[in-house]
Amino acid sequence: MIEKEINYEMAINCFLLAGRIMIESGAETYRVEDTMLRMARSLEITDAQSYVTPTGIMLSLGRKQNTKITSISNRITDLHKITLVNNVSRKLTTKMISLEQAYDELLKIQKTNYFLPIPLQLLTAAIASSCFTILYGGLWSDMPASFVAGGIGFIVVTLLHELTKVKFFSEFLAALFVALVAYLAIKFHLGTEIDKIIIGGVMPLVPGVLITNAVRDLMAGHFTSGISKGAEAFLTAFAIGSGVALVVAF
Repeated sequence: MIEKEINYEMAINCFLLAGRIMIESGAETYRVEDTMLRMARSLEITDAQSYVTPTGIMLSLGRKQNTKITSISNRITDLHKITLVNNVSRKLTTKMISLEQAYDELLKIQKTNYFLPIPLQLLTAAIASSCFTILYGGLWSDMPASFVAGGIGFIVVTLLHELTKVKFFSEFLAALFVALVAYLAIKFHLGTEIDKIIIGGVMPLVPGVLITNAVRDLMAGHFTSGISKGAEAFLTAFAIGSGVALVVAF
């Protein structure tokens, strides 16, 4: 592609949008940087540089375009969006689509909600909780209590996060309600092993993907992102443990 034909303003906006979607969807830092730089090199922009953290992205396309930065405030786990962005990147690098088409596809990905309906998410969280109880050595008779505890925990963390936007507070109260349901189940002889019920109930709250990404970023040499994600995972685990401990202690 001839250099003078490149729309640098659209290019940097397109690459930043791709990186933003990936970070907000829970992608690893090194994967985000690699994706943006590959998209830049596909347009023969060889001097592009990027710096990615969990809270912001800086991207430069060299002297042809001013450096831009975008902040990241919300982060969830949406592997489907990451896959879709990767597909757009591959199509752009193989010249299957133009820069304008790639940007339009990324805008559509950003605006689309690919999550299942909340009732179905609630059902799957409850089923997963009851299955984890058995996986960790619990009794089959404790599955109904774990089912209810996991479902209530999911409802609490979802509603409180929408209301307060404070992740750790919502996770703390969700774990507290899970432990409270487990305690009441034991008290009214609806369950047998309170520890197994609690473990199953809090599993949907555990930051498994976040921990994995923290380790992978550290192994890739992105120490700032790896440490920050590890700290976020630690705080989440602390919030869950505190909520459970508050009920068990009394």
